[in-house]
Amino acid sequence: MLRKEAVGMIETFGLVFALEAADAMCKAADVELIGYENVASGYITVIVTGDVGACRAAVDAGISAVNRMEDGNIYSSIVIARPHGDLQKIIDKYAIPNL
Repeated sequence: MLRKEAVGMIETFGLVFALEAADAMCKAADVELIGYENVASGYITVIVTGDVGACRAAVDAGISAVNRMEDGNIYSSIVIARPHGDLQKIIDKYAIPNL
């Protein structure tokens, strides 16, 4: 469940880049790792929640971490402040239990 005011997401290609993004995001700010979505053909979206400032800091840190890696590439990123409650349905579908 979204515990605070915002949700932050980074989409990249490949598990190694997604793990690097998730690690940097969780270390950079007080966010909770909700999980990831494996969209298709190796595209992976990492999802965090927290307050707006923490999500923004986490997404920025994740983008920087992936961009520093050889062949690292961010395809998209977003911070959604006060996400609509129905977004929870999508996040729940892709959440990893016991993460």
